Amino acid sequence: MLLNREHSGKRWHLRPDGVPKVTGQLQYLTDMTLPDMIHGRVLRSTYPHARILSIDTTEAEAMEGVFAVLTSKDVPGLNRFGIATPDQPVFCEDVVRYVGDAIAAVAADSPERAALALDAIHVEYEELTPLDSTEAALAPGAPELHAHGPGNVLHRTEIKRGDAEKAFAACEHIVTETYYTPRQMHAYMETEGGLFVPDEGRLNVYAATQHGYKDRMQLARIIGCPEENIRVVSSPIGGSFGGKDELNVQPYGALLALKSGRPVKMHNSRKESVRAGLKRHPMKIEMQTGISREGILQAHRVRITADTGAYATLGAPVLNFCTEHCLGPYSIPNVDVEGVSVYTNNGLSGEFRGFGGNQAIFAVEGQMDRLAEIMNMDPWEFRRRNMRVKTDLGPLNQRILVTDGLSQVWEAMDRSKLWQKHQHPPADHSRPPWIKRGVGAALAMHGAGLGYGIPDPAGGRLSLNAEGKIEAAFSYEEFGQGLIATLEIMLCDLFQCSTTDLSIIIGDTDRVPHSGSSTASRSTTMAWMALQRLQTPFRSRVLSVASALSGIPVEELVTGAGGVWRKGTFPEDATDIKSMLHSGRGGGQEEQPDAAAETLEPSEDPTVTSGLVIPYAELVKQGEVEEWIFDTHFDYPTTPDNVVGGHYLYTYAAVAAEVEVNTLTGEAKLLDTRHVVAAGPVINPMGFIGQIEGGSVMALGFTLTEDAVMQDSRYLTTNLDTYLIPTIRDIHTNLEVEAIEDLPEGDPFGPRGIGEIGSVALAPAITAAIHQAAGVWVNRLPVPREQLVKPLDVPLQEGVSPS
Repeated sequence: MLLNREHSGKRWHLRPDGVPKVTGQLQYLTDMTLPDMIHGRVLRSTYPHARILSIDTTEAEAMEGVFAVLTSKDVPGLNRFGIATPDQPVFCEDVVRYVGDAIAAVAADSPERAALALDAIHVEYEELTPLDSTEAALAPGAPELHAHGPGNVLHRTEIKRGDAEKAFAACEHIVTETYYTPRQMHAYMETEGGLFVPDEGRLNVYAATQHGYKDRMQLARIIGCPEENIRVVSSPIGGSFGGKDELNVQPYGALLALKSGRPVKMHNSRKESVRAGLKRHPMKIEMQTGISREGILQAHRVRITADTGAYATLGAPVLNFCTEHCLGPYSIPNVDVEGVSVYTNNGLSGEFRGFGGNQAIFAVEGQMDRLAEIMNMDPWEFRRRNMRVKTDLGPLNQRILVTDGLSQVWEAMDRSKLWQKHQHPPADHSRPPWIKRGVGAALAMHGAGLGYGIPDPAGGRLSLNAEGKIEAAFSYEEFGQGLIATLEIMLCDLFQCSTTDLSIIIGDTDRVPHSGSSTASRSTTMAWMALQRLQTPFRSRVLSVASALSGIPVEELVTGAGGVWRKGTFPEDATDIKSMLHSGRGGGQEEQPDAAAETLEPSEDPTVTSGLVIPYAELVKQGEVEEWIFDTHFDYPTTPDNVVGGHYLYTYAAVAAEVEVNTLTGEAKLLDTRHVVAAGPVINPMGFIGQIEGGSVMALGFTLTEDAVMQDSRYLTTNLDTYLIPTIRDIHTNLEVEAIEDLPEGDPFGPRGIGEIGSVALAPAITAAIHQAAGVWVNRLPVPREQLVKPLDVPLQEGVSPS
């Protein structure tokens, strides 16, 4: 189904946070203030690599208006953090490893006074030579950045299958290429920050994260207190894309608030966010791929080198994911893959939308296009010949859920008008000779969830609260993806209720159960599964109490807008519901279609009032509060095979892109894009399109413009004025999204996440289009413009000199 407003009908659900966001009325956590709050700042390292010889805070501590000055000696608990490997110091004790490393923090009565206090802290360093590349870090005799070694290796991966060496010897054609990907910034609109409020032995943390419970656990270790002493409120968020998954300002705000006894506000400037924040892992991926005379894949050798920067963050899982996805959705009998994630002094690399899949898919899809050209074969047909069949094992030889998604997206793209333009390029003599156009396409299978062997809890809570609202509570976050709108649609579908009957609670550890993280394209699937488990006991309780109060048999009752209705009196059409509730059966004003009626007002029509048996607000008065609360706990689905990091659920996508290349300037412009996505039922069409479109724009920057450039382990890119994010003038003029909703009969997992799939396959589609347009194979991102510049071959008139 082509997704758009016209085809979506009543499922085109307006976001409840849309108007507040576009009008500026929504209060983000960094907008929060309190009358007695003070302002926190962090002193960060001057050097990318140095020994700390001394820290003198005396002058800062004596300043008027300064309430707290902290260094490593003031951390009461563990002076380290990191979701997977807690190796990053809250405050450095003796060595700094990147220019964002924290040495001290202050809190003062104004931001200006806090800045002056930082200037008053004197640090004496012994500068050390930075390891500014993975090659330097892996060189014999290179200084070790961490004692846990060996060397500067964080993590290694491998996949070995068959006999690659022997298979290569028998191959008819072999393509060898090295691919390079950039250090991309998340560039969220809201930089890291929050408000930290001490409260009678507890600490309230209002700061963005993608996993409130994990933040609570890490902060408790740092502070040295029980987790229950900390409340983390973490939504709404002004963008994250993985960049706020790790702790950032939270340790400093928390410690300063506890030391001063005052609320402390932290908010990074953009410059500090660039300096201290996470980036996408830059990678070097060496690939060698061989095929038979018939064009069938025989052997694949891959060497991945990832620059994880100064600390681990989630560098090991990112490398695991990249390793798993560097085989693509293809059947390859002989495989030799090795990966290494390397510590350097190059800032911090960490989790980012796509999680290593973007880099891997760019490389493996590039190999497919090059091999197809050698075979003089249509690249889409070449892929079809080598695609895995649905019953094949996964990339790590693990069992995965069997679906037809891969073949379905291939077939849908094959018949698309955009791909036909690749196969039959239209002639256009109106363009000047230096303007060239081409169309390219790519395939992707992308794993969802954290993978085998990694704790991946899920769950949720459904209740009828004291106000008579159907309350759904999850520990997920709203950072722009449209989660709340999706939950509204799910709940209205299940209970035929109005959005005004709902209360959705997310991102507050005091009020929600542990549902796991808002990462890895997992939230929609897990919320859907939780509600499927909860709906029966919840509905049963609601209807049984309504039956007892009304004397109407349970089987004659249904949930609906405003309460419980008698079957046959509750209209199915949402607009009719609104009309009936507002002004009787005569109909009312035309309204924007929604999943259910938006308001509930008394009706004067006696047939309607008799249809509504009892409002939810009356029901909840019956029995104890606990009787209306229903919880569920389970884990994200994983492969039954013992393959650490291996995935079970995959989303499949085909992406085509039309590109215009100016061979005079080297500019490449994306004109048209089509995404075909097999991700199960589409719950929220507007949200689905938004996720694919947003991921696509992010991938466009990854491909053509974005790179946080470093020299000698220092950022040359220090702000957004020197970092080229695609603007409205740069993005594609047309984007179509086709959703394939088919799932195997009896599938228990529902809609698959699509938060990342829109970002992972556009890069190779664009570079393939560039090749068709300009005849250039691109192996480095962002695409170097100079590589696309060609001399203009224009015949000169007689007597005209070229000089």
